[in-house]
Parts: sequence; structure tokens; C-alpha cells
Amino acid sequence: MKRFIISLIMVMFAFGLSAQEVVKIGIIGLDTSHSTAFTKLINSSKESWAEGYRVVAAYPYGTQAIKSAYKRIPKYTEEVKEYGVEIVGSIEELIDKVDCVLLETNDGNLHLEQAAAVFKAGKPCFIDKPLAATLGQAMAIYELADRYGVKIFSSSTLRFTPRNQEIRAGKEGKVKGADCYSPHTPEPTHPDYGFYGIHGIETLYTVMGTGCEAVCCMATKKDHVVVGEWSDGRIGTFRAFLDGTQLYGGTVYTKQEAVAAGGYEGYEDLLREVLQFFKTGVAPVSREETLEIFAFMRAANMSAKRGGNKVSLRDAYRAGEKEAEKLLKPYTLEE
Repeated sequence: MKRFIISLIMVMFAFGLSAQEVVKIGIIGLDTSHSTAFTKLINSSKESWAEGYRVVAAYPYGTQAIKSAYKRIPKYTEEVKEYGVEIVGSIEELIDKVDCVLLETNDGNLHLEQAAAVFKAGKPCFIDKPLAATLGQAMAIYELADRYGVKIFSSSTLRFTPRNQEIRAGKEGKVKGADCYSPHTPEPTHPDYGFYGIHGIETLYTVMGTGCEAVCCMATKKDHVVVGEWSDGRIGTFRAFLDGTQLYGGTVYTKQEAVAAGGYEGYEDLLREVLQFFKTGVAPVSREETLEIFAFMRAANMSAKRGGNKVSLRDAYRAGEKEAEKLLKPYTLEE
């Protein structure tokens, strides 16, 4: 009965979003440039895809652990205020003013706690990369969203680069394999790849799809290369640049030719998907694919610690499940 009532509320909520004039969006976290970029695109855009949406409120905080991020908060707070955004003092205050939430906090370790308040209010939520700092946290977020019947998704903007979507749709033929790459900035509060290298891994999964079974990782001070073995025999690789190289993209192999994967082209393609998600409640990226990306990263880290030995994603999932179980203990579905 409880799940039925929550589902009924969500259906009524979705109908309300389609019927009202303006969908009010709230932002959690002004410690990333994504917050200001999204606000500008939504509140000042004359594009048809942004019509009917407006960022109306923001809660600035935000990491206290990542110095490069929390130093940005005062500047980004002033920037979003220029677009008519109200700054509020708590997530609870934000939720009362909005229909949907962009969870933008730069620190994935905070996402479970911050998202829980959004889920309890029944508000749909886009959680920007990284969905979480660890696989266990990511699992816990999806489980908690399911408990409250709330729709969510998370993605890097690289997924929605038009070229990558064309390849995923089969325009170049069936993908036999791919080598993808992006910068990787190690962040001590996060395991490797999740904080920034996820851009290249998301590109890899966009063109390859799910089904990776095992990975091995070779790591030096300048480059990391993660080799993934898919269940159908295909091989996909991710190269992480640690030396400051700012390249995004890859090479995708089909039976006919090798073609270039798409690189970074801004935030508009991602934001269009987010706004459509707020309208329909249909996530453009599945829970299964997002969690496999996190299992891929977890297995890669395990492999690096084991001198490059192959690690199965099954082992990564087991470790993540144990972590998620512990993380979820404080959270109970309210009567």
C-alpha cells in the first residue's frame, strides 16, 4: 500500500509538471562550474528546449573537503544570483520552493545524504557526475530512490555528444571494440577515475554498451590504461591522462572501419536530456549501466592495487553491495 501511494503521488506530480506554466528547478551545490553553466543556459536561453523551465533557488553547500571546489562557492553564488536565483539556507528550504532538483555538489561523498532529503520529498533529481564517490554509495543512492519511488539519473555530458549517440544508435554499424580517453585528475577524497576520469569511461560505455565482465589496469605516474573484457568477446579500453593532457574522445572499431568518438562539446546536449527527464520521468541512462560503470572503476582500482592482475566485475559488485548495506542502515522509509 505504501509503495502504491508513493507511486500515485509521483504520477500526480508528473501531471502537475506538464500542466503548470513554469517548472521550478532547485540546485544543490554551488561548488562546481556546472551549476553556473546550467543556470545560465536555462534562465537566459531562447532555445525551445529550455522554455517552461527556470532555476529559482540554490543551496550553495557544497563540499568542505575539496579545497579547489569550496573556494568557488562565494563567486558562483554571486553569479547565479545575477540570473534571479534565490539563495537559501538549507536543502529542506530549497525543496519547498522547487519541483525538481539538480544535485551538483562537487563531492560525491555527500550525494547520498543530500539526495535522501530530495527523495523523501518525492522530487525527481538529476545527480551530476560523479553520482557518488564509490560503487557502494552509488548502489545505496539507487536503492533509496527506489524505496521512495523517485526517478533519478546521472551522466557525464560526454555521453550525449551527438557523435557518441549516433555510434550508440548503430549509425556506423555494430561496434567491435573501442579505445576511449579523457583527463584524470586524482582527488584524494575519491577512488581513482570517479571524480574526473569518469568522462572517458562514460564515453566507452556509451559506444560499447553494458556487458563488461573483467578488467585489468596498468598505471604509471603519467597514464593509466584500463582494459575491459566484454561477455561477447569484445575488448574496450580507457586511457586516463594524468599529465594535464586535455583530450576527450576515442576510436571506435566496426567491421567496416575505425571512426572517431565524440569529444567535449559543452553542456547543452546533456541539459536537454535532463529537462526532458524532468518532463517525462523517463531516465535516459539506466540504473544498470550507471552501476556497471562504477563497478568497472572499482574493479580497475582493485586491479591496480594487485599489480595489474585481472579483476572480475562480480568481485567489485560484491564489495559494493556490502558497503551499500552498511550505508543504508540509518535510512528507513518514513511512515
